[in-house]
Amino acid sequence: MKSLGFVEVSGVTAAIDALDIMCKSANVTLVSWERKLGGRLVTLIVTGDVSAVKAAVESAEQSCIKKPCATAVIANPHPETVRLAELSAKRLLKNKK
Repeated sequence: MKSLGFVEVSGVTAAIDALDIMCKSANVTLVSWERKLGGRLVTLIVTGDVSAVKAAVESAEQSCIKKPCATAVIANPHPETVRLAELSAKRLLKNKK
């Protein structure tokens, strides 16, 4: 992973909108998503080149149907940060089975 981008937004519908905006505006891939408080707070994690992730997160901030609660871009993440994102992704895959 070259870069990680995080967008935290209120509501599943707004999260899906934010993800659609990010994927259409830049070459990023969804790593995982986390729902908290019964889906009232959703964090999306995407990966890609630093410039693509920055563009995707900025697009979501500007165009999402709800203003994100928090956003972050981590360029060249530490291996432990990558491991945490991968654990989240594994839980997502495990729940699909």
